[in-house]
Amino acid sequence: MSKPVPTGLTVHNKSKVLDVEFNDGASFSIPFELLRVYSPSAEVMGHGPGQEVLQVGKRDVGIAGIEPVGNYAVQPTFSDGHNTGIFTWEYLYKLGSQKDVLWAGYMDRLHASGFDGDSGREPGVSLTGPSTQAHTHGGGCGSGGCKH
Repeated sequence: MSKPVPTGLTVHNKSKVLDVEFNDGASFSIPFELLRVYSPSAEVMGHGPGQEVLQVGKRDVGIAGIEPVGNYAVQPTFSDGHNTGIFTWEYLYKLGSQKDVLWAGYMDRLHASGFDGDSGREPGVSLTGPSTQAHTHGGGCGSGGCKH
């Protein structure tokens, strides 16, 4: 099988999903939170097996911008300031095609670490307290989304 190549890429800031369409006919809606917690960066993945860092409090993360990287990837800037993950077409395809399994694994790791659901908050922490996001950037692709 040839490597997947996207034919469409759209950022939806309101619904917080990235739609990706590929040349083999596959299309996926990948939540920003899933992209953020599975970012292929050293901050998230570590520098080797077993060094992964559990990402918490990313439920409301947005994408402030997204830039192409050559002809093989994109590099999003998330609203929490994270911008070091380079998402290859193959990795986006994997995230989209394995979304349910990856999401379940993330939920299992959150619960095993004592966090409550996808909120990234420890059990008993007020939901009306301060935001878990350090800051939010405006702009990005706007309400119409980006096409790359």
